[in-house]
Amino acid sequence: MKTLLTLLFLCFFGSATIVQGQYVLIPMDNAQTDHLKSYGIIYNHLVDGYEAQWLLNYRGGSFLAREQNDIVRKSRVRGVTVEKISDAQAARIVREVEQPNVNMASINLEAAPKIAVYSPDHALPWDDAVTLALSYAEVDYTMIYNEEILRGDLENYDWLHLHHEDFTGQYGKFWAIYRNEPWYLRQVRDLENMANNLGFEKVSDMKLAVVQTIKDYIYGGGFLFAMCSGTDTFDIALAATNVDIVPTQFDGDPADPNAQELLDFSKTLAFENFEVNLNPSEYSHGNIDVPVRLNEIDEHMDFFTLFDFSAKWDPVPTMLTQNHVASVKGFYGQTTAFQMDKVKSNVVVMAKNNGRDEAKYIHGNHGEGTFTFYGGHDPEDYTHRVGDPPTDLSLFPNSPGYRLILNNILFPAAQKQILKTHQQDIGTEIILDRILLSSWK
Repeated sequence: MKTLLTLLFLCFFGSATIVQGQYVLIPMDNAQTDHLKSYGIIYNHLVDGYEAQWLLNYRGGSFLAREQNDIVRKSRVRGVTVEKISDAQAARIVREVEQPNVNMASINLEAAPKIAVYSPDHALPWDDAVTLALSYAEVDYTMIYNEEILRGDLENYDWLHLHHEDFTGQYGKFWAIYRNEPWYLRQVRDLENMANNLGFEKVSDMKLAVVQTIKDYIYGGGFLFAMCSGTDTFDIALAATNVDIVPTQFDGDPADPNAQELLDFSKTLAFENFEVNLNPSEYSHGNIDVPVRLNEIDEHMDFFTLFDFSAKWDPVPTMLTQNHVASVKGFYGQTTAFQMDKVKSNVVVMAKNNGRDEAKYIHGNHGEGTFTFYGGHDPEDYTHRVGDPPTDLSLFPNSPGYRLILNNILFPAAQKQILKTHQQDIGTEIILDRILLSSWK
């Protein structure tokens, strides 16, 4: 018996010696030197077949992983702050996070989602904040467009982002100002040729088919993320199924004069009771978006506030709002934010513009999947306009606004675990291992 105990003692303490220092904490509070590249470190750790934990509300939503796959060197090369900790320290952190009386939780990240970005092949990375963020964070993605979606390629991807697209077939409603610009003429020509080649009479018909396909993709378990005009025009197109809301200047025939009365809000994901704008000369698709107030609000005083959620009971919105600050700088876009009275009651509002009844960041479910809409064009370019220079994210490595984008690429990696149970103790295995070890000390 004594010999057996000696062997067990050596086994436990030998293994403890081996695993000491084998954990890495990537802090996401103000101690982090590059928040954005931190997401890329964890995402690519998952791509390589390893796992990690997302510590919700712990030091700004930090990440915990075993010291594998050269993660420390990769982090330091990219300027990402890491803290090497022992297994005992990791266990204490998980125990702290999982205490029932604290608003924190530990979520397993098990597999990297396959990412697609809906975008034309001639789009440049700085045309879209998400592709800019993914490129800076070194996260791989595949660009797909109308042809790929309509032939069924979405089944190959877990997460889809919508480039700042006009899904109503009105080319962004840029006709009044830019109709003679080469880039606008190219856009119209390319989309008309594409629609004809795919068997559609109009661009608006093709875009509706794309929207309906994406909606089915979400219903079957896909994750959709969209910004700017890719949000409200998506729902406007759905509501206008079989209704012509496109003025003559865009498709050669007039819009239905009864279009407003014929809208069907039961088909939409996020918005209802909105009006469409049938004026081709107005740079607006409808009244979901908020009014432009550039002369009313000082840019330096324009913020939106992230809501607090229960990490243990509402892990999804908690993941999507992880940040090192509670208030984030505002920014405009063709669609800047969403009128609260147009947001459906079953949609979760995750951030609102300060002092105004306007949602900036929303999330909802459709079937087995989810959608997340984020108003505005570029979180670090207050009034991004056509022709403006690209944003250099190396100047904004700690951007809270861009962090919200990158929260979304890790969300699908955790969703399968969340569906098992919101109450599952993600850290049980590691804690029990350490408790057993400590009983021999």
